[in-house]
Amino acid sequence: MKRTITYRLIAYFSAALVLFSAIAGLLFCALFSWYTAKTHERELSGRALSIADTLSRFSQNEHQGRGMSGGLGAYLRFIDEIAMSEVWLVDEQARILQSGHRNSALSYNELPSGAEDLIGRIFEGCVASNREFSPLLDAPSITVGAPVYDANGDVAAALLLHSPISGIQNAQRGGIHILVFCIITALPLAIILSVLLARHFISPLKKIGQAAEHVMNGDYSARTGVRQADEIGSLARNIDALFVQLSNIEDERKRLDQMRQDFTSNISHELRTPVTVIKGSLEVLEQGLVTDADEIHEYVRQMLSDTAHLERLVNDLLELSRLQNANFPIEKTEFDLIDVIKEAARSMQRLAAQKQTPIEFREEAGSFRFSGDYGRLRQMFLIILDNAVKFSPPGRPVTIRTYWEKQKFAVSISDCGSGISPEDLPYIFDRFYRERSGQNKTGTGLGLSIAKQIAGRHHITIACESRVSQFTVFTFLFP
Repeated sequence: MKRTITYRLIAYFSAALVLFSAIAGLLFCALFSWYTAKTHERELSGRALSIADTLSRFSQNEHQGRGMSGGLGAYLRFIDEIAMSEVWLVDEQARILQSGHRNSALSYNELPSGAEDLIGRIFEGCVASNREFSPLLDAPSITVGAPVYDANGDVAAALLLHSPISGIQNAQRGGIHILVFCIITALPLAIILSVLLARHFISPLKKIGQAAEHVMNGDYSARTGVRQADEIGSLARNIDALFVQLSNIEDERKRLDQMRQDFTSNISHELRTPVTVIKGSLEVLEQGLVTDADEIHEYVRQMLSDTAHLERLVNDLLELSRLQNANFPIEKTEFDLIDVIKEAARSMQRLAAQKQTPIEFREEAGSFRFSGDYGRLRQMFLIILDNAVKFSPPGRPVTIRTYWEKQKFAVSISDCGSGISPEDLPYIFDRFYRERSGQNKTGTGLGLSIAKQIAGRHHITIACESRVSQFTVFTFLFP
């Protein structure tokens, strides 16, 4: 990839440089030729007018008895030599009357096709120019014509001043040589700049690619290490953020896998133990090994207890499965929420009395009418109260409090038990979470998940705050 990008940048820079130079060179040559030709043409026009004015004075001296050929011919030859331009004097029929060359003998048919138009404009009193005489003169040239007047003020002849423009072409060739030299000099600089720019791009991209390869191999701690204030730097920051998210997702996946394994292990244990006990008891009874009525009654009582535990476990699994199904209906009726809380508290009184844990109810908000599933809400409060009583030490109360918070009806259930560690607190509502403590040996890790699902189906906000060995508070905010 490195060599490809480098070669591409070199090719792009070189092509852009050559193309720009070619366009600039063509424009320069065209503008230079046009400007130089116009300047040369203006200069020739001034010279042609000056020569034509002198010739006009020659024509006005006819009273001396001289012909035009002698004096004019010498003068034109003199002009031709000092001006390094060819001078013709033609009449209205495009016949050459005089020329700066002694041996000039051109016929009418040899003149270019544009000569008649040029001479016509000159005899109309205009100064005109063209380049139609270049083939006749065997060199690129500019022809400028000016009228020559007689004694009566009429145009007697047309002065044609031919000047080669080979100097313009030489200047163009010189400019092209300079341009080629500049291109050849600039190409190495363009290549060096391309290589440096390619390295500037390739180095961070290589780091990004190496970091991505590490992540693909399972190392989610890899980072690009690119710090640039440009688009590549922004890409690197986004990729680093993506790696962080992938790392979090991987950690979460591992945690969930561990929780599932623990859950499976716990469920297997919870199922295997009562099933084994029930099976053993039934085998003893079936074989008649126990005949005493009291012992038989004890076996039956133990089997009923184990059966109740199995029933609770299965019911919790089914209950959670139903609540997680969005199509499972919730039968809502309107009732006073205080009645639900008091009934849940009464249901827990016997268990709380066994642990010598009083349940205190502080009603600070009065009655609150709410539309929901009475039985499900009672179940939600019972789950939290059961945990509060389970984890509270004997003699320490469990407090239920109702109050208003930010114009919402709030219910809190607090205990002074062992609390929840900060590491476990974010996961207590997860489906497979179960705190590993001696007080929670019989838990299945489904109670708080069920409570969370019931709260969610009623749009109730549930939160937990806890400090280890101090307190745990569950708060419900009702819409």
